[in-house]
Amino acid sequence: MTRLMSSLSRPDRPRPTLSYREVAATRTPDALPEGYHHLRHSAVVGHGRAAFEAAGAAVTTWRMHRATGARLFADSDRAAPGVTVGISAGLGPLRLGAPCSVIWTAYEERRVGFAYGTLTGHPECGEESFMVHLEPDGTVRFVVTAFSRPAAWYTRLGGPLIPLLQRAYARQLGRTLRRLVRT
Repeated sequence: MTRLMSSLSRPDRPRPTLSYREVAATRTPDALPEGYHHLRHSAVVGHGRAAFEAAGAAVTTWRMHRATGARLFADSDRAAPGVTVGISAGLGPLRLGAPCSVIWTAYEERRVGFAYGTLTGHPECGEESFMVHLEPDGTVRFVVTAFSRPAAWYTRLGGPLIPLLQRAYARQLGRTLRRLVRT
């Protein structure tokens, strides 16, 4: 992870670029681009304005991701367009780094979150959004929307296992956020 992030932040190296064309497509979750695996996951994480604010803060300050055990580096304490994010998961030498860039954010009265897109060097290619919604009845809902396809030999080799792992991680994020909102 340290090697990945130091290579992203070195001024003498060209900055990685987004590895896909359909930038900001997760803003319209019902019209995700073709040719990718689509992921949509939704979980109720609380109820009321206080739960909404706690969930929104946990998502946009990286607390939710870190609380899952993933290692995360970001060049800002809060999600904002252009912020570089590096996430790694796994154990020891099997830890995989995934560089991303925040594409868009939403800091609204009833909707908070962000989307990041994959940068060159990421094992997948695509975009993922993490949104918290305050519904009219006070329900606080966490929604993950993503489109992706393999970008590395090992994710291509993983075939149908990769989308299952992505869905499992989205569920874990929902459970983690629910726990964070309660505390």
